[in-house]
Amino acid sequence: MNHEAVLMVRIYLAESQHLLKPLLKLLLVDLKVRGVTVLRGIEGYGPSGQHRGSSLLDLSLDLPLVVEFFDRPERVEAAIARIRDFVPPDHIVSWPATIASEDPAC
Repeated sequence: MNHEAVLMVRIYLAESQHLLKPLLKLLLVDLKVRGVTVLRGIEGYGPSGQHRGSSLLDLSLDLPLVVEFFDRPERVEAAIARIRDFVPPDHIVSWPATIASEDPAC
């Protein structure tokens, strides 16, 4: 089994920012990163301390969103440089990781 070094990226958004669709287009069409997962939070707060949440009785339209992806370090660094154009830098977190892949010789 081979191991490949990658960078993981997590981007924190709020639905009310309306940044999800342009961000996904950038990641898919322009940057062609390996894959993206979007998670919709049920509750959270940011630096402003404004609480965002939902209950079974109401569905908020301003819930937290987490966009996560990984790729080779050079591709991720290029992606972060572009993402910073419209997402505040303190909403982008990255860390090194490894992925396991099948040995092509087997």
